[in-house]
Amino acid sequence: MYRSRRSFSNSRSNQRGGNNRRSGRFSGGRGRMGSFDPSMLIRKAVQNPAPQPTYVVENKFVDFAISDQLKHNIVARGYDTPTPIQDQIIPYILEGRDVVGLANTGTGKTAAFLIPLLDNIYQRKSEKVLIMAPTRELAVQIESEVKLFARSLRINSSLCIGGASINRQIDALRRNPQFVIGTPGRLIDLEKRRFLNFNDFSTIVLDEVDQMFDMGFINDMKYVIANLPQDRHSLFFSATLPSKLDSVVGSFLKDPVMVQVETQKASTNVDQDVIKVNGQSKTSLLQDLLNQEGFDKVLVFGRTKRGLDKLDRTLYQKGFRVAAIHGNKSQGQRQRALKEFKRNNIQVLLATDIASRGLDIDDVTHVINFDLPQTKEDYIHRIGRTGRANKTGIALSFVD
Repeated sequence: MYRSRRSFSNSRSNQRGGNNRRSGRFSGGRGRMGSFDPSMLIRKAVQNPAPQPTYVVENKFVDFAISDQLKHNIVARGYDTPTPIQDQIIPYILEGRDVVGLANTGTGKTAAFLIPLLDNIYQRKSEKVLIMAPTRELAVQIESEVKLFARSLRINSSLCIGGASINRQIDALRRNPQFVIGTPGRLIDLEKRRFLNFNDFSTIVLDEVDQMFDMGFINDMKYVIANLPQDRHSLFFSATLPSKLDSVVGSFLKDPVMVQVETQKASTNVDQDVIKVNGQSKTSLLQDLLNQEGFDKVLVFGRTKRGLDKLDRTLYQKGFRVAAIHGNKSQGQRQRALKEFKRNNIQVLLATDIASRGLDIDDVTHVINFDLPQTKEDYIHRIGRTGRANKTGIALSFVD
């Protein structure tokens, strides 16, 4: 399951619900019909899985050469033993090495880069960190973690994302925060308006790089990299490292160490099944499911914004507690919907694939693919929203 850390330069060549509730064939690529049939991946959750190789942690958080206050904040967050990626990558970042971290969502990678970077900034107040993420939700989550880990360290952060007040973000940047976290479009907008200078940052983190590529941010990434200082500390995190990212890696990193801790695979804690539509209304089928016992916290994925808005209205009219998040929703609307879903105030959250990565939502009972995902990778990311923290979840896909 786990691979030990190794030098990137030596390894790259080898890698090519209830009532009255409100509030095609297997293909690894994007097919002409734009959908991926998960039928060949269907499997049941493993009740008694075969023993997997156990990763032996080499460090405790108290062992790391970081400040006592930061150690206190880590303990206050309930952290004791590092996850594999934290255990392996934190020492390298503390040393100032460039790193490539290959890890799926849920492996603790955010803390893996924030903890050493916070300590570096705490020791050298003049340095600044830029963190670029593909989605607003992930950027919000990262900034929230910065605030929690940075308590009493006198380290400030600014969140720069679309869908939120740019004037407030400008005011925050004028206070010269040590951490700036944002999405590509808004960061570049602020830079072109001269409220942000990429050359000021001594450390840069690109998070979920494969998703940024898939979302069309490749030119934005290259623009930011081209305007960074030559002498910098660069961190690169991605679930996968396909050859299409070679140009980004080559221009971004210097003699990096690569740490890969988990392969891309569907969770063994997720019961997966398909529902044959056979000409029936998918909306009616979804309503029937949501009325069944146990469908308490359901994440439903659809392909289009318009389709999700229509489904949102229909479910609401039928008395379900439902909300939707997608690119046409304001940032405030998206954050309120996520907060209500996390607090169990709504039963059903409708989402495009913008929500399939980087979101940490506890106790999702079901993931339903109302519309099929485009790729195997999208499918895996979607169903990974359930079956977390050693709990069993259920993933259902509507198939014609």
